Amino acid sequence: MPQAFTPVASVPVDPRTARVHEEGWQSWSPSGSYALDDAPYRPTNANWATVCYRPGRTAPPAGFQGEGLLALDPGDGSPVRLWAASDPAAPVPSVRLAVHDGRADISADGPVTESSYSGPDGVQGALAAWADALATPAPRPAPTVWCSWYEYFTAVTEDDIHENLRAMDTLDLPVDVVQIDDGYQSALGDWLTLSGRFRSRAALADAIRARGRRAGIWTAPFLVAPHSELAGRHPDWLVRDPSGAPLHAGHNWNHDLYTLDVTHPEARAYLTDVFGTLRAEGYDYFKTDFLYAGALDGVRHSGADALTAYRAGIALIREAIGPDAYLLGCGAPILPSIGLFDAMRVSPDTAPHRRPEADDYSQPGQDAAEFTGAGRRWQHRRLWINDPDCLMARPAVETRERWAAHVEATDGLMASSDRLLSLDAWGVATTRRLLSSGHAPASGGAA
Repeated sequence: MPQAFTPVASVPVDPRTARVHEEGWQSWSPSGSYALDDAPYRPTNANWATVCYRPGRTAPPAGFQGEGLLALDPGDGSPVRLWAASDPAAPVPSVRLAVHDGRADISADGPVTESSYSGPDGVQGALAAWADALATPAPRPAPTVWCSWYEYFTAVTEDDIHENLRAMDTLDLPVDVVQIDDGYQSALGDWLTLSGRFRSRAALADAIRARGRRAGIWTAPFLVAPHSELAGRHPDWLVRDPSGAPLHAGHNWNHDLYTLDVTHPEARAYLTDVFGTLRAEGYDYFKTDFLYAGALDGVRHSGADALTAYRAGIALIREAIGPDAYLLGCGAPILPSIGLFDAMRVSPDTAPHRRPEADDYSQPGQDAAEFTGAGRRWQHRRLWINDPDCLMARPAVETRERWAAHVEATDGLMASSDRLLSLDAWGVATTRRLLSSGHAPASGGAA
């Protein structure tokens, strides 16, 4: 549980030129650098505060708050200062900065370490130096990917996958992985039961591999829909709130969300079976999404705290899929995920439009994805391969040229998410060029 905030430093600043970096809690939480008179991005409703920010850690109305990590360039030529969680795998403190009379006063609600940095690239350089000091094993290169989500969303069909699989050959696109996204399963939690739009997961994986590509699949392993067979048959597998009711993990897909208790032995066995089955069917690229749910505070079978349970759940998935499978995290708490993934989404979702709903920078939109994606460029090749989210190059996408330039500049995971036959000449050429720049099939051990 959060502790009281206690002072940790007071630093003189030039209010005109100083910059402060807030590190958000999870993939979709706004993260980046601000001037001292900027208003940082904050949740605009209670549901997004749960699903996209850090529940229970409301930022003050004035000032800045980083989750486990905050950096300050004082703007007066003195070194960049950085305050970070003493142990990223342990409970993560919030770090606050408030400006009074030309000084930045830093406080935290848990143990932090302080460092200074005088090298190049300012705040980004200081963050990169902090990441380098963690000595995390170098991540494997990411494969190139085609993903069904941003064209078909939850209405995707097996025939859509086959059509795009053929189009990759017709258009000569260097796609390593064909990833089936949300929509193949009957409900969140019922991962091995197909929706009516799919006939056979195993046969589809075989068809993908027969064309010389790898099969990938999406899950949200810690989420459970109230109407799912899992929730109906095994209510004891759910994380509880203090009253004993299923813990509310937010609202999405037009229904409430529950959380799987990965400390329950039978729930652990089920999750192991899900990922072991998918791996045996030929899937070896796994996008695991909405992972914030596994790190929500609640009552668990073993009594474990949320972050211990979260890391144990990811370790279980890795063991089930094996060291050679590629593991991508999304919607995941950043610091507690260090050392667990090959690649990580480092921004909110993109979208065919620029502005996020209600100007909430945790929500889908190119502006939001670019802001946080750029703010987290220091993580790339240090903690994991950065995933900036998918390229969309079809004519209907607003400012597609600018979005493509952002994806290319990240030098991270390259994924296309268009109906490939809908691309015009510019879209085909851009998709081919970006995929070619990232074409390096993954191999070797886990990150």
